[in-house]
Parts: sequence; structure tokens; C-alpha cells
Amino acid sequence: MKITRIAGAVVVASTLLLVSIAGFMSGTSNAGADSQKEGAIVDAKGSLQVPKNYRNQYQFLGTWSVADDQGQGAKQLHEVYASPGVIEAYRKDGHFPDGSILVKEVYQAATGSMTTGTVSHPEKLAGWFVMVKDSKNSYPGNKLWGDGWGWAWFDADSPQNTITVDYKNECISCHIPAKPSDWIYVNGYPSLRR
Repeated sequence: MKITRIAGAVVVASTLLLVSIAGFMSGTSNAGADSQKEGAIVDAKGSLQVPKNYRNQYQFLGTWSVADDQGQGAKQLHEVYASPGVIEAYRKDGHFPDGSILVKEVYQAATGSMTTGTVSHPEKLAGWFVMVKDSKNSYPGNKLWGDGWGWAWFDADSPQNTITVDYKNECISCHIPAKPSDWIYVNGYPSLRR
């Protein structure tokens, strides 16, 4: 009787552990596809929006500084995040899997003198640039999608409504030098290095 209770408790505990592990793996194994569903950043027609809570749920990739045209410091800072699992998947084979989501925050920068020297820091959010990997051409005819990605710019006051009308006219020209690395400037993201 005592052995039966112990065996039963072991079976229940083992089952709970396996269910917990399975739940964890399903939430992280598809490099962004699961978080894409949860975040609902793409609707059935291929319209995009900025994912909610990405700062808490996504992985930080890196920061870009855009130099000020006049004087020292930066005029913009770009902070980039990737959906869960993207970094590990990219390190594994050097590719962004379908469903990968990249979010770039674009800030107007402020520059000033500090004890370490002249320093620029983010001051005001200008907006977001969101990309979603899609090698299957899931939204033919939608001008936000093509060349293996969904592309969209959002102003800071409207994270649900993209300003982008046609990625070919508004987005891809900035990414042409990064075409060999799947349109992404991976050299700026130390976390993607193996």
C-alpha cells in the first residue's frame, strides 16, 4: 500500500514535470512563430503592428548610433530586439527562421558632456521598425511583404497602424548593403555571433 502511494506520487510528479517541459519547449522552440501568435502582430491580411511587451519578452540584439550631421554625438539611437528563440536559431545555422520578429526602436538622441566625455543617450521615441521573417510569401499582393520579410514603420504615437505603404519604395533601399545577410545588418549584433 505504501509502495503504491509512492509510485503513484512519482508518476504524478513525473507527468507534471513532462507537461511543464513540453509547455516550455513549445513556447521557445519555434523561434518566434509562437510569440507571433500570442502577440498577434500580423493579422490574416498581413497587416502588422508593434508587438506588445516586447521589451520584457524579446531578446536584446544591440544598438546602432546614427551620427549627428553637425557637431559631436548621435542624432539617433536604434535599439533592436528579437523574438524569443531567434538568437539561438541564428547561431545554430546562420539564418533567421520563419516567424522571427525584429523590433527596432528609433530614438531622437540628446548629447551632452559627462564625466566620461561627450555622451549621447536616447531622448524621445520617434517610432518603431518591425520586420517578420516569411520565406513562404504568405501574403502575396500585400506591399508590406516581400524579399523574405514583412516590413513596417510605426510612428511613436501609433504602434498599431503602420505608416509604410510599400516596402520596396520605403524600406528596402536602406537594407541593400545587407542583402547577403538576409537583409539584416547582423554585424551590429554581437549576440548573433557564434
